[in-house]
Amino acid sequence: MSEEYSRQGFLVRATQLIPQPLKGPPTRLAIAYARRARSSRVFRFRGREYEYFYHAYNLAWRNERTVEIPIAMRMLEDCGGETLEVGNVLSHYVDIHHDVLDRYEITGGVINEDVTSYRPDKQYALILSISTLEHVGWDEYPRDVDKLARAVANLASLLAPEGKLVATMPVGQNPEADRLIQRGEIGFTELYALRRVSRNNDWEEADCESVKNLDYSNKSYRASAVIVGLMRKGR
Repeated sequence: MSEEYSRQGFLVRATQLIPQPLKGPPTRLAIAYARRARSSRVFRFRGREYEYFYHAYNLAWRNERTVEIPIAMRMLEDCGGETLEVGNVLSHYVDIHHDVLDRYEITGGVINEDVTSYRPDKQYALILSISTLEHVGWDEYPRDVDKLARAVANLASLLAPEGKLVATMPVGQNPEADRLIQRGEIGFTELYALRRVSRNNDWEEADCESVKNLDYSNKSYRASAVIVGLMRKGR
């Protein structure tokens, strides 16, 4: 049986067919199954141990959010200064107290400006982006494949001394972004990767070269791997 028709996949599809008021119990059942099915409750990244993240929003227990959110939250915990999040992601899962830049999501507390032209009157110790930068220029009309590089360059200019930019991007969703990263044209000073290694959404750290040709599933809306790019001010 293929991954798409696994028991977990059946539970996910069931939650999508149920009216919103009745979704709670099936969703909790799907998440509980995912917890039991995983070979481990934790994954490792850059020498540190993280617990997988489970949440109903955006099916976070069954896609790359399950590793992206814990890494992002640890970055926030380690940061003692001003933080900017590019793309309104974390507020859907946890309470946040940092600046959020998102051109398209119009809601309270979100700065609706373009990432290439945002010029605040302060600098940031941490700029964080979760599966957002791959959409810049690529999912806009007209398409502008060079906009991603300009966006990262602008964000780099907003970093405080010793500040850092951390961005996760799913492999295969934007092939042009993948090529720019592989050619070193984005400006990240460090690159890391995580790869999904089981049908139950277990993940492990991987070599960036080994994941560069993996596909993104537009049918199930999840990646087989994510790149974690890191840029440190002055490096």
